[in-house]
Order: sequence, then structure tokens, then C-alpha cells
Amino acid sequence: MSVIGFDTSNYTTSIACFDGNDGINCSQLLPVKQGQLGLRQSDAVFHHTKSLPELSGRLFSHLDAADIQAVGVSTRPRAVEGSYMPCFLVGYTHARMLSDLLHVPLFEVSHQQGHVAASLWSAGRMDLMDRAHLAWHLSGGTTELLLVEPEGKNVRCTRIGGTTDISAGQLIDRTGQLLGLPFPSGKHLDVLSKDAVLNDVFSVKCPEMEFSLSGLQNKVEKYHTGSAAETAAYALRCIAYAVRKATENALKAYPGLEVVFSGGVASNSLLRAEMADLAPVFCAPKYATDNAMGVAVLAHRLLEV
Repeated sequence: MSVIGFDTSNYTTSIACFDGNDGINCSQLLPVKQGQLGLRQSDAVFHHTKSLPELSGRLFSHLDAADIQAVGVSTRPRAVEGSYMPCFLVGYTHARMLSDLLHVPLFEVSHQQGHVAASLWSAGRMDLMDRAHLAWHLSGGTTELLLVEPEGKNVRCTRIGGTTDISAGQLIDRTGQLLGLPFPSGKHLDVLSKDAVLNDVFSVKCPEMEFSLSGLQNKVEKYHTGSAAETAAYALRCIAYAVRKATENALKAYPGLEVVFSGGVASNSLLRAEMADLAPVFCAPKYATDNAMGVAVLAHRLLEV
């Protein structure tokens, strides 16, 4: 028994299949011109529409239609009122047509819920789907600290902390733009930072579980003096410092809960090293970035109800 999952975020087109144990995810980054920071929604919709047939053809060549028992799709960024982005309509229309054609159920989830599920599945911690835990969603547009609780076979994500302005991913991409790096810049900053020799860090204020990163952007711009490696490391260390402080405060407020990291920024090696002693749950880097695997995992669980 297999299910299909679709996810069409603002940066990546993804389609996946999952059989309850293993799966295959096919993804493609949307093209962003050098020097630009993202895409307009109209352009994202166009590129998703163009990319999905090729990706689905690649995935479906290995599948038997009779084996597909359900389809899942992310239809909005977060499972809260007013959360909406047009780019998710592309995934929904394809998912709806496939479910209608195969006469199988269609399960709608959020992009954020998919990230949490992908992290837990790839980390071998699906037990946390049925227990309360803390989770970071660190991505190009989101830096949220969540209280995640079971909601049937899905999860309910309640924001308890994070940034009050720009996201960690936005700061990373703006630093990448400063250094002339491609978008998205996360993996490029990660590689550059490994050559840094200084350990400078700006102590971002985090009295409870929230912090601001807009001021840090100014610090990074002032810190940039020609060394790309030092600038990359400085930006990443400052982000890691803020995330760590918020995590420590959250563990005081919610003692005994485990902390899960999801979203593209969660694949950063410096962040992982900084958080290691807190025994967090980190997923495989390829499932930290946008993918449809988590959506497929959720669809498989919901089919079992």
C-alpha cells in the first residue's frame, strides 16, 4: 500500500511516495536569478506548473497505479486561520485530479506539519508523532518555535516562540546576497563558514523564547570586511546563539520535552554542532529542506484511521 504526497512551496516543487516504511522524494528547486531573493507568487506558480509533470513522470515510472491507496497534499503554509499562498494551489490541483482519477482519498495538511513529519520519520523518531514535543521550523520564510501535540494521526503546531521580524532563512539569504552567492544561500554559507578562524558572535537578546534578527542583519553588513568565510560564520553563529537561547528558555518552560529541528536551516552543520549537547532530534539534511515526504507520511497515517 503506497500513498503519494505533493508539496509546492515558494522555493521547491516536490512529489513523493511512501509505503509505511520507505519512500522516494523527487524535488526541484525553483529557478531564482542571481542577486534576487526569492520569487513572486505568480512566477512560483508558473515554475511549479512546469516542473510537476517531469517530477511525477520520474516518480510514477516506478509505481503501479493499483498500489496507490491515498494522496496527500500541503495546501497552506501553516494550519492556522488566514495562512495562504497561491503556490500551494498547484500541488492541490494535481493531487485532486490524481485522487479523483484513482478514486482514493485526498488528505490535506499544512507545509509546516509536513516538515515536522519528515523530520521525525527521517530521524527514526515517529514515536514523537504521538507525544508532545518542541519543534523548530527554520526556513526561508519561517523561524518558529512550536509546541507540537498529537491531533489524531496528525499534529497540532502552536507557536510559542521564534523571531519577531525576519526569519533565519531570510538573514542567511541576505548574507548570501551580500557575498554574491546563489539563492538559496544556506548550503553555500555552510561550506564557507568551515574556513573561518574567528569566533566572533553578537549576543542576540532573547529574554524568553522570542528574538529579533533585523538588528543582526545590520551587524552582519558592518562585519563584512572582505572575508567571505568570516562573514558567513558570523551570521550563522549569531543565528545559532539566538536559537540556542530560545531553546534553553523553552526547556525551562516545558521541562522533559524533546526538541526537534525541521526546515532548510536545520541542515546547517554549525547549528547542529551548537545544539548537540541539548540532545535535539535532527533529521537527515535532505529531509530538512522542503520536500513532499512528510506530506506522504501524514497521508499514510491518516489513511490508517
